[in-house]
Amino acid sequence: MKTIIPISFLFTLQLFFAQDLPAYQIYNSKGKPVSFEKMAAAANGVDLVLFGEFHDNPIAHWLQLELTQRMYSVHQGNLQLGFEMFEQDQQVLLDAYLAGKLTDEQFKDTMRLWPNYATDYAPLVAFAKEKKLSCVASNIQRKYASLLFKKGRTALDTLPESVKAQMAPLDFKFDTTLTQYQSMKAMGAHMGPGAGWRMVEAQAIKDATMAHFILHNPWRKPETVHLHFNGAYHSDFYQGIMWYVLQDKPEHNILTISTVSQDNIKKLDAEHLGQADFIICVPANMTSTH
Repeated sequence: MKTIIPISFLFTLQLFFAQDLPAYQIYNSKGKPVSFEKMAAAANGVDLVLFGEFHDNPIAHWLQLELTQRMYSVHQGNLQLGFEMFEQDQQVLLDAYLAGKLTDEQFKDTMRLWPNYATDYAPLVAFAKEKKLSCVASNIQRKYASLLFKKGRTALDTLPESVKAQMAPLDFKFDTTLTQYQSMKAMGAHMGPGAGWRMVEAQAIKDATMAHFILHNPWRKPETVHLHFNGAYHSDFYQGIMWYVLQDKPEHNILTISTVSQDNIKKLDAEHLGQADFIICVPANMTSTH
């Protein structure tokens, strides 16, 4: 006997699934909801994508992998990945792993990997390894940014030239008027005289170093498209890394992505308008990866 399913039941079923809890919503800079497909298409039309993440947010990491795959489908071997999570002195080890000269265990044992590497960044590196994409360890060693914070920029002058080569040139510009840096200065003001600006300058050398190695690495060619993964604060409001890239290459076409969290993701809060070209809004109670 043929079973007839009432249309009313199908409608109710459709409504039930439509009301599932949304895990994210992407907005443009003006707060208009947009699709992942639109964001991916825009990313495929620029020289550099700065993907600002929350380091412990699984939605951002999943979308990073999805975007990498979409960009590879267009650019193939001209796609290059960059990582705040790897420091420049680790570049040799990263290259060796991508070339198959280190096992997974050797890579894990010799690299200073973040606690969430296995869940959040290993899939990106594995994809790069499979597709033979170059990857850039773009960040300064944490201990040298800390040295700058504690003793000032002149403390870096005494470092060996081999170490200085792993960071931005020490005469890097420092724009104290950038709103992101102003906010950071205010946060560090309680740490004592001058500490606020030293904290900001320590942030600035990270931004400057990441920008430097995005633009100046051995694998970069005129046709290279670079997809860089960094904490959102390093590129929010078109500052940080982007500001330094444009000091060096003002003609560079750059797209920024940010991640924000809200209790209600159905509308982008006003404070996030203009934060990036595309803003991934995730629920504030989203599970963390670490």
